[in-house]
Amino acid sequence: MNAYLNNQPIDASDVLTTNKSIHSEAASQAYTEGSQALARLASDANREAVELRLAVLSRAIEHEIIPRLMLAHPTAQECFSAAQPASPQVSTQDVEAFAKLVLSPDENVAHACIDTMRNSGISVETIYTDLLAPVARYLGKLWEEDLCDFTEVTLGLGRLHQVLRELSPAFSQANNVTNGRRVLLLPAPGEQHTFGLVMVSEFFRRAGWDVGGGPSEAGADPELMVQREWFDVVGFSLGNITQLDALASSIKVIRKTSLNKSVCIIVGGPLFLAHPEYVSYVDADAASTDGAQAPSLATRLLTAKRSSPAD
Repeated sequence: MNAYLNNQPIDASDVLTTNKSIHSEAASQAYTEGSQALARLASDANREAVELRLAVLSRAIEHEIIPRLMLAHPTAQECFSAAQPASPQVSTQDVEAFAKLVLSPDENVAHACIDTMRNSGISVETIYTDLLAPVARYLGKLWEEDLCDFTEVTLGLGRLHQVLRELSPAFSQANNVTNGRRVLLLPAPGEQHTFGLVMVSEFFRRAGWDVGGGPSEAGADPELMVQREWFDVVGFSLGNITQLDALASSIKVIRKTSLNKSVCIIVGGPLFLAHPEYVSYVDADAASTDGAQAPSLATRLLTAKRSSPAD
């Protein structure tokens, strides 16, 4: 028996199809809403799980990891006997202690100790000359005595370079006046250690000199550099006696080919500190045994040359 709607017959199969469609859409909508609800619940659960893990991790760091680190390494306040307001100095014991820190697995401890020293009143210049430079020499001594291997010494020197870079802005801001003089600083031919050279560069810049060269120019041809540009002073750093003759040859060519025919030559490094006679052997004008005094030494040499009757 057919039903009528608006005087039109209605097939029962159409009614069944329509009902199925309606139920299907309703079911689909319900499934979608249910999925979204489940997704929200899952997201909330994940968020709570993440927050719980972070809280547990934070408590572990605070109550377990940090205390273990403090037991494994001295705190910044205990690093140096020097870091006392009443005695802003650096001792031999401090040098050895800091050398151990730059060789330790945790590089942050060394930086924390430097901050403590500065806060206690020790000047950046004192840190440069009385701590960092002696530590570099001490690391070299450890290597020579086979107490450290090449990798360890390289790691320690790399961390000293990091400390030097961090202190550089505070060190150089003491003087922004330039004196118009130029110095070329280079490692001697074949020389691998450049930390002392970097430190000397810092002192020259603070004294107002325009500094050329540096460790980044290792392997560069100094003879070509002095032919292209004017330099009042050329400085070399050397620590290996096997390169002494190569340095002497280089200085000889520089004196012949330099734009500045009265160029002053300064040498530095542990080799010349131990053997002052090598200064004349390589035909240098003087040796600097203290990076802080290198600019004043260079100035005295320039003054002496300009007042010399031969000039």
